[in-house]
Amino acid sequence: MLTTFAAFMQPDNHLSSLAASIKQWGHELGFSDVRIADIDLSLAESRLQMWLDDGCHGEMSYMAMHGMKRARPAELVPGTVRVVTVRMDYLPRQAEADWQKREQARLNDASAAPISIYARGRDYHRVLRSRLQQLAQRIEQQAGPFGCRVFTDSAPVMEVALAEKAGLGWRGKNGLLVSRSAGSMFFIGEMLVDLPLPVDAPIQPHCGRCHACLDACPTRAITAPYRVDASRCISYLTIELKGSIPAELRPLIGNRIYGCDDCQLVCPWNKFAKTAAVPDFDVRNELGSATLIDLFSWSEDEFNLRLEGSPIRRIGFERWLRNIAVALGNASNAIQDRAAIEAALQARSAYPSELVREHIEWALRQARQ
Repeated sequence: MLTTFAAFMQPDNHLSSLAASIKQWGHELGFSDVRIADIDLSLAESRLQMWLDDGCHGEMSYMAMHGMKRARPAELVPGTVRVVTVRMDYLPRQAEADWQKREQARLNDASAAPISIYARGRDYHRVLRSRLQQLAQRIEQQAGPFGCRVFTDSAPVMEVALAEKAGLGWRGKNGLLVSRSAGSMFFIGEMLVDLPLPVDAPIQPHCGRCHACLDACPTRAITAPYRVDASRCISYLTIELKGSIPAELRPLIGNRIYGCDDCQLVCPWNKFAKTAAVPDFDVRNELGSATLIDLFSWSEDEFNLRLEGSPIRRIGFERWLRNIAVALGNASNAIQDRAAIEAALQARSAYPSELVREHIEWALRQARQ
Protein backbone atom coordinates (compact mmCIF):
# COMPACT_ATOMS: atom_id res chain seq x y z
CA MET A 1 0.00 0.00 0.00
CA LEU A 2 1.20 3.52 -0.76
CA THR A 3 1.30 5.38 2.53
CA THR A 4 3.29 8.58 2.04
CA PHE A 5 1.36 11.81 1.57
CA ALA A 6 4.02 14.50 2.01
CA ALA A 7 4.72 14.50 -1.71
CA PHE A 8 1.26 15.83 -2.45
CA MET A 9 2.24 19.11 -0.81
CA GLN A 10 5.09 19.77 -3.24
CA PRO A 11 4.68 22.82 -5.50
CA ASP A 12 4.11 22.23 -9.22
CA ASN A 13 7.54 23.48 -10.24
CA HIS A 14 9.18 20.98 -7.92
CA LEU A 15 7.13 18.14 -9.41
CA SER A 16 8.02 19.22 -12.95
CA SER A 17 11.69 19.29 -12.02
CA LEU A 18 11.40 15.90 -10.36
CA ALA A 19 9.70 14.42 -13.45
CA ALA A 20 12.55 15.67 -15.64
CA SER A 21 15.08 14.15 -13.24
CA ILE A 22 13.24 10.81 -13.22
CA LYS A 23 13.50 10.65 -17.00
CA GLN A 24 17.21 11.49 -16.91
CA TRP A 25 17.93 8.88 -14.22
CA GLY A 26 15.94 6.33 -16.20
CA HIS A 27 18.14 6.86 -19.25
CA GLU A 28 21.24 6.51 -17.08
CA LEU A 29 19.91 3.14 -15.86
CA GLY A 30 19.51 1.79 -19.41
CA PHE A 31 15.90 2.65 -20.15
CA SER A 32 15.43 3.99 -23.67
CA ASP A 33 12.40 6.08 -22.80
CA VAL A 34 10.60 7.12 -19.63
CA ARG A 35 7.11 8.63 -19.59
CA ILE A 36 4.42 9.42 -17.03
CA ALA A 37 0.69 8.66 -17.21
CA ASP A 38 -2.38 9.17 -15.08
CA ILE A 39 -4.33 6.10 -14.02
CA ASP A 40 -7.64 6.48 -15.86
CA LEU A 41 -8.04 3.27 -17.89
CA SER A 42 -11.82 3.36 -18.20
CA LEU A 43 -11.71 2.97 -21.99
CA ALA A 44 -9.34 0.01 -21.80
CA GLU A 45 -11.43 -1.61 -19.06
CA SER A 46 -14.42 -2.26 -21.31
CA ARG A 47 -12.19 -3.78 -24.01
CA LEU A 48 -10.57 -6.04 -21.43
CA GLN A 49 -13.93 -7.29 -20.20
CA MET A 50 -15.08 -8.10 -23.74
CA TRP A 51 -11.81 -9.95 -24.42
CA LEU A 52 -12.23 -12.02 -21.27
CA ASP A 53 -15.91 -12.69 -21.95
CA ASP A 54 -14.97 -14.08 -25.37
CA GLY A 55 -12.45 -16.47 -23.80
CA CYS A 56 -9.51 -15.02 -25.68
CA HIS A 57 -7.29 -15.55 -22.65
CA GLY A 58 -7.42 -19.34 -23.06
CA GLU A 59 -6.24 -21.10 -19.90
CA MET A 60 -4.55 -17.99 -18.50
CA SER A 61 -6.96 -17.80 -15.57
CA TYR A 62 -4.80 -15.18 -13.88
CA MET A 63 -5.97 -12.70 -16.53
CA ALA A 64 -9.47 -12.76 -14.98
CA MET A 65 -8.47 -13.59 -11.42
CA HIS A 66 -8.27 -10.02 -10.12
CA GLY A 67 -11.40 -8.75 -11.80
CA MET A 68 -11.07 -5.19 -13.01
CA LYS A 69 -8.16 -4.35 -10.69
CA ARG A 70 -6.02 -4.81 -13.79
CA ALA A 71 -7.62 -1.65 -15.19
CA ARG A 72 -7.72 0.20 -11.89
CA PRO A 73 -4.20 0.81 -10.57
CA ALA A 74 -5.46 2.61 -7.45
CA GLU A 75 -7.40 -0.51 -6.44
CA LEU A 76 -4.40 -2.72 -7.06
CA VAL A 77 -2.10 -0.41 -5.08
CA PRO A 78 -4.11 2.06 -2.96
CA GLY A 79 -2.77 5.59 -3.09
CA THR A 80 -1.54 5.40 -6.68
CA VAL A 81 -2.07 8.60 -8.68
CA ARG A 82 0.57 8.27 -11.43
CA VAL A 83 2.44 5.59 -13.32
CA VAL A 84 6.04 5.99 -14.46
CA THR A 85 6.33 3.71 -17.49
CA VAL A 86 9.61 2.74 -19.11
CA ARG A 87 10.91 1.17 -22.32
CA MET A 88 13.98 -1.05 -22.59
CA ASP A 89 15.10 -2.23 -26.04
CA TYR A 90 16.03 -5.91 -26.29
CA LEU A 91 17.31 -6.51 -29.81
CA PRO A 92 20.71 -8.15 -29.15
CA ARG A 93 23.65 -5.79 -29.48
CA GLN A 94 25.16 -8.07 -32.15
CA ALA A 95 22.07 -7.84 -34.38
CA GLU A 96 22.89 -6.78 -37.93
CA ALA A 97 21.00 -4.28 -40.04
CA ASP A 98 19.17 -7.06 -41.92
CA TRP A 99 18.16 -8.92 -38.77
CA GLN A 100 14.53 -9.25 -39.92
CA LYS A 101 15.58 -11.07 -43.10
CA ARG A 102 17.94 -13.31 -41.14
CA GLU A 103 15.22 -14.26 -38.69
CA GLN A 104 12.84 -15.00 -41.54
CA ALA A 105 15.48 -17.23 -43.11
CA ARG A 106 15.64 -19.30 -39.90
CA LEU A 107 11.89 -19.73 -39.97
CA ASN A 108 12.24 -21.07 -43.49
CA ASP A 109 15.00 -23.49 -42.44
CA ALA A 110 13.10 -26.51 -41.16
CA SER A 111 16.10 -27.80 -39.20
CA ALA A 112 16.45 -24.53 -37.24
CA ALA A 113 14.90 -23.99 -33.80
CA PRO A 114 13.60 -20.40 -33.75
CA ILE A 115 13.23 -18.95 -30.27
CA SER A 116 11.62 -15.57 -29.79
CA ILE A 117 14.35 -12.94 -29.79
CA TYR A 118 13.41 -11.53 -26.39
CA ALA A 119 14.08 -14.90 -24.72
CA ARG A 120 17.59 -15.59 -25.99
CA GLY A 121 19.32 -13.64 -23.23
CA ARG A 122 18.72 -12.99 -19.56
CA ASP A 123 15.25 -13.03 -18.00
CA TYR A 124 13.84 -9.57 -18.59
CA HIS A 125 11.78 -9.67 -15.39
CA ARG A 126 14.95 -9.54 -13.32
CA VAL A 127 16.65 -6.93 -15.47
CA LEU A 128 13.82 -4.41 -15.53
CA ARG A 129 12.69 -4.94 -11.96
CA SER A 130 16.20 -4.39 -10.60
CA ARG A 131 16.66 -1.17 -12.56
CA LEU A 132 13.21 0.10 -11.66
CA GLN A 133 14.08 -0.44 -7.99
CA GLN A 134 17.26 1.54 -8.52
CA LEU A 135 15.22 4.31 -10.11
CA ALA A 136 12.90 4.33 -7.09
CA GLN A 137 15.90 4.68 -4.78
CA ARG A 138 17.14 7.70 -6.71
CA ILE A 139 13.71 9.32 -6.49
CA GLU A 140 13.63 8.75 -2.74
CA GLN A 141 17.09 10.30 -2.34
CA GLN A 142 15.84 13.40 -4.14
CA ALA A 143 12.24 13.70 -2.95
CA GLY A 144 12.22 11.82 0.33
CA PRO A 145 10.11 8.78 1.21
CA PHE A 146 7.24 8.17 -1.20
CA GLY A 147 4.80 5.37 -2.00
CA CYS A 148 5.97 3.11 -4.83
CA ARG A 149 5.64 -0.37 -6.33
CA VAL A 150 7.39 -1.58 -9.46
CA PHE A 151 6.16 -4.14 -11.96
CA THR A 152 7.21 -5.71 -15.22
CA ASP A 153 4.84 -8.34 -16.57
CA SER A 154 4.52 -9.59 -13.00
CA ALA A 155 1.16 -8.37 -11.71
CA PRO A 156 -2.34 -7.56 -12.98
CA VAL A 157 -1.30 -4.29 -14.61
CA MET A 158 -2.44 -3.18 -18.08
CA GLU A 159 1.08 -2.35 -19.17
CA VAL A 160 0.41 -1.61 -22.83
CA ALA A 161 -2.58 0.61 -22.05
CA LEU A 162 -0.57 2.60 -19.51
CA ALA A 163 2.44 2.90 -21.83
CA GLU A 164 0.16 4.03 -24.65
CA LYS A 165 -1.47 6.59 -22.38
CA ALA A 166 1.97 7.92 -21.42
CA GLY A 167 3.04 8.30 -25.06
CA LEU A 168 5.64 5.53 -25.19
CA GLY A 169 3.96 4.38 -28.38
CA TRP A 170 0.62 3.20 -29.71
CA ARG A 171 -1.06 -0.20 -29.64
CA GLY A 172 -0.38 -1.89 -32.96
CA LYS A 173 -2.86 -4.10 -34.77
CA ASN A 174 -1.02 -7.12 -33.31
CA GLY A 175 -1.70 -5.88 -29.77
CA LEU A 176 1.90 -4.87 -29.13
CA LEU A 177 3.12 -1.38 -28.31
CA VAL A 178 4.77 0.24 -31.34
CA SER A 179 7.07 3.26 -31.39
CA ARG A 180 7.91 5.38 -34.43
CA SER A 181 11.54 5.56 -33.26
CA ALA A 182 11.98 2.00 -31.96
CA GLY A 183 9.48 -0.37 -33.55
CA SER A 184 8.23 -2.96 -31.06
CA MET A 185 11.33 -4.89 -30.01
CA PHE A 186 11.34 -3.69 -26.43
CA PHE A 187 10.12 -4.48 -22.93
CA ILE A 188 8.00 -2.18 -20.83
CA GLY A 189 7.79 -1.83 -17.08
CA GLU A 190 6.12 0.53 -14.68
CA MET A 191 6.30 2.15 -11.29
CA LEU A 192 3.06 2.97 -9.49
CA VAL A 193 3.59 6.07 -7.36
CA ASP A 194 1.70 8.44 -5.06
CA LEU A 195 3.45 11.48 -6.56
CA PRO A 196 1.14 13.76 -8.62
CA LEU A 197 3.74 14.24 -11.33
CA PRO A 198 2.91 16.07 -14.57
CA VAL A 199 1.77 13.59 -17.23
CA ASP A 200 2.92 13.12 -20.81
CA ALA A 201 0.59 13.19 -23.78
CA PRO A 202 -0.28 10.10 -25.81
CA ILE A 203 0.64 9.96 -29.50
CA GLN A 204 -1.45 9.20 -32.54
CA PRO A 205 -1.35 5.63 -33.92
CA HIS A 206 0.58 5.14 -37.14
CA CYS A 207 -0.43 1.69 -38.41
CA GLY A 208 -2.57 3.24 -41.13
CA ARG A 209 -3.91 0.72 -43.63
CA CYS A 210 -1.10 -1.76 -43.04
CA HIS A 211 -2.24 -5.28 -42.16
CA ALA A 212 1.06 -7.13 -42.54
CA CYS A 213 0.92 -8.51 -39.01
CA LEU A 214 -2.54 -10.00 -39.55
CA ASP A 215 -1.43 -11.65 -42.77
CA ALA A 216 1.78 -13.03 -41.23
CA CYS A 217 0.28 -14.70 -38.15
CA PRO A 218 0.68 -18.47 -38.75
CA THR A 219 -2.35 -19.44 -36.65
CA ARG A 220 -4.53 -16.43 -37.49
CA ALA A 221 -4.51 -15.48 -33.81
CA ILE A 222 -4.92 -11.81 -34.76
CA THR A 223 -8.61 -12.16 -35.48
CA ALA A 224 -9.12 -8.47 -36.28
CA PRO A 225 -7.05 -5.31 -36.03
CA TYR A 226 -6.10 -4.73 -32.37
CA ARG A 227 -7.66 -8.03 -31.26
CA VAL A 228 -5.64 -11.15 -30.48
CA ASP A 229 -7.11 -14.51 -29.53
CA ALA A 230 -4.33 -15.62 -27.20
CA SER A 231 -5.58 -19.21 -27.22
CA ARG A 232 -4.43 -19.48 -30.85
CA CYS A 233 -1.18 -17.52 -30.48
CA ILE A 234 2.04 -19.54 -30.82
CA SER A 235 3.53 -17.68 -27.86
CA TYR A 236 0.62 -18.88 -25.74
CA LEU A 237 0.74 -22.42 -27.13
CA THR A 238 4.49 -22.85 -26.53
CA ILE A 239 4.80 -20.92 -23.25
CA GLU A 240 1.55 -20.43 -21.34
CA LEU A 241 -0.33 -23.61 -22.25
CA LYS A 242 0.53 -26.31 -19.74
CA GLY A 243 -1.16 -29.26 -21.38
CA SER A 244 -1.50 -30.72 -24.83
CA ILE A 245 -1.22 -28.43 -27.85
CA PRO A 246 -4.42 -28.76 -29.92
CA ALA A 247 -3.73 -31.18 -32.78
CA GLU A 248 -5.23 -28.86 -35.40
CA LEU A 249 -2.79 -26.08 -34.44
CA ARG A 250 0.39 -28.19 -34.30
CA PRO A 251 1.14 -28.07 -38.06
CA LEU A 252 0.76 -24.28 -38.00
CA ILE A 253 3.47 -23.87 -35.37
CA GLY A 254 6.14 -24.91 -37.84
CA ASN A 255 9.59 -25.06 -36.27
CA ARG A 256 8.96 -22.41 -33.58
CA ILE A 257 9.75 -23.83 -30.15
CA TYR A 258 9.41 -20.86 -27.78
CA GLY A 259 7.35 -17.85 -28.66
CA CYS A 260 6.80 -16.29 -32.07
CA ASP A 261 8.08 -13.09 -33.68
CA ASP A 262 6.32 -13.35 -37.05
CA CYS A 263 4.09 -10.30 -36.59
CA GLN A 264 7.12 -8.24 -35.56
CA LEU A 265 9.34 -9.45 -38.38
CA VAL A 266 6.97 -8.01 -40.97
CA CYS A 267 6.15 -4.79 -39.13
CA PRO A 268 7.60 -1.91 -41.17
CA TRP A 269 8.23 0.11 -38.02
CA ASN A 270 10.76 -2.47 -36.83
CA LYS A 271 13.26 -1.17 -39.35
CA PHE A 272 13.77 1.41 -36.59
CA ALA A 273 14.20 -1.18 -33.81
CA LYS A 274 17.09 -0.35 -31.51
CA THR A 275 19.71 -2.70 -30.14
CA ALA A 276 19.85 -3.09 -26.38
CA ALA A 277 21.75 -0.58 -24.28
CA VAL A 278 22.65 -3.33 -21.78
CA PRO A 279 24.48 -6.66 -22.31
CA ASP A 280 21.78 -8.71 -20.57
CA PHE A 281 19.94 -9.47 -23.79
CA ASP A 282 22.94 -10.76 -25.74
CA VAL A 283 22.28 -14.24 -27.13
CA ARG A 284 23.29 -17.08 -24.80
CA ASN A 285 23.91 -20.76 -25.46
CA GLU A 286 23.82 -20.16 -29.22
CA LEU A 287 20.03 -19.95 -29.04
CA GLY A 288 20.05 -17.83 -32.18
CA SER A 289 21.56 -20.61 -34.29
CA ALA A 290 20.65 -23.92 -32.60
CA THR A 291 19.01 -26.80 -34.46
CA LEU A 292 15.97 -28.78 -33.35
CA ILE A 293 17.85 -32.05 -33.04
CA ASP A 294 20.62 -30.46 -30.97
CA LEU A 295 18.18 -28.95 -28.47
CA PHE A 296 16.06 -32.11 -28.32
CA SER A 297 19.16 -34.03 -27.20
CA TRP A 298 19.64 -31.94 -24.06
CA SER A 299 19.17 -33.76 -20.78
CA GLU A 300 17.05 -32.20 -18.06
CA ASP A 301 20.22 -31.26 -16.17
CA GLU A 302 21.59 -29.55 -19.29
CA PHE A 303 18.32 -27.70 -19.76
CA ASN A 304 18.37 -26.39 -16.19
CA LEU A 305 22.07 -25.51 -16.26
CA ARG A 306 22.22 -23.88 -19.68
CA LEU A 307 19.03 -21.90 -19.21
CA GLU A 308 19.68 -20.71 -15.69
CA GLY A 309 18.64 -17.05 -15.58
CA SER A 310 16.68 -17.41 -18.83
CA PRO A 311 12.91 -16.82 -19.17
CA ILE A 312 12.72 -20.13 -21.06
CA ARG A 313 13.49 -22.14 -17.96
CA ARG A 314 10.12 -21.34 -16.42
CA ILE A 315 8.24 -23.60 -18.86
CA GLY A 316 10.20 -26.60 -17.56
CA PHE A 317 11.86 -29.48 -19.39
CA GLU A 318 8.61 -31.32 -20.10
CA ARG A 319 7.08 -28.51 -22.16
CA TRP A 320 10.48 -27.86 -23.77
CA LEU A 321 10.44 -31.41 -25.14
CA ARG A 322 6.76 -31.11 -26.07
CA ASN A 323 7.44 -28.02 -28.17
CA ILE A 324 10.49 -29.44 -29.91
CA ALA A 325 8.69 -32.69 -30.67
CA VAL A 326 5.98 -30.77 -32.51
CA ALA A 327 8.62 -28.79 -34.44
CA LEU A 328 10.43 -32.01 -35.39
CA GLY A 329 7.19 -33.49 -36.65
CA ASN A 330 6.63 -30.46 -38.83
CA ALA A 331 10.25 -30.42 -39.99
CA SER A 332 10.04 -34.01 -41.16
CA ASN A 333 8.12 -32.90 -44.23
CA ALA A 334 10.82 -30.45 -45.27
CA ILE A 335 14.10 -32.08 -44.30
CA GLN A 336 15.60 -34.69 -46.60
CA ASP A 337 17.14 -36.66 -43.74
CA ARG A 338 13.95 -37.89 -42.13
CA ALA A 339 15.89 -40.74 -40.59
CA ALA A 340 17.74 -38.34 -38.28
CA ILE A 341 14.46 -36.83 -37.08
CA GLU A 342 12.87 -40.21 -36.55
CA ALA A 343 15.92 -41.44 -34.64
CA ALA A 344 15.85 -38.38 -32.36
CA LEU A 345 12.15 -38.88 -31.64
CA GLN A 346 12.53 -42.61 -31.11
CA ALA A 347 15.29 -42.00 -28.60
CA ARG A 348 12.73 -40.29 -26.32
CA SER A 349 9.67 -42.34 -27.25
CA ALA A 350 9.62 -43.96 -23.80
CA TYR A 351 9.98 -40.69 -21.91
CA PRO A 352 8.10 -40.95 -18.59
CA SER A 353 5.86 -37.93 -19.24
CA GLU A 354 2.58 -38.81 -20.96
CA LEU A 355 2.42 -35.26 -22.33
CA VAL A 356 5.80 -35.61 -24.01
CA ARG A 357 5.05 -39.11 -25.35
CA GLU A 358 1.78 -37.91 -26.89
CA HIS A 359 3.54 -35.22 -28.90
CA ILE A 360 6.41 -37.52 -29.86
CA GLU A 361 3.93 -40.09 -31.16
CA TRP A 362 2.22 -37.38 -33.22
CA ALA A 363 5.58 -36.23 -34.56
CA LEU A 364 6.55 -39.76 -35.51
CA ARG A 365 3.34 -40.15 -37.48
CA GLN A 366 4.23 -37.02 -39.41
CA ALA A 367 7.74 -38.33 -40.08
CA ARG A 368 6.40 -41.62 -41.44
CA GLN A 369 3.86 -40.15 -43.81
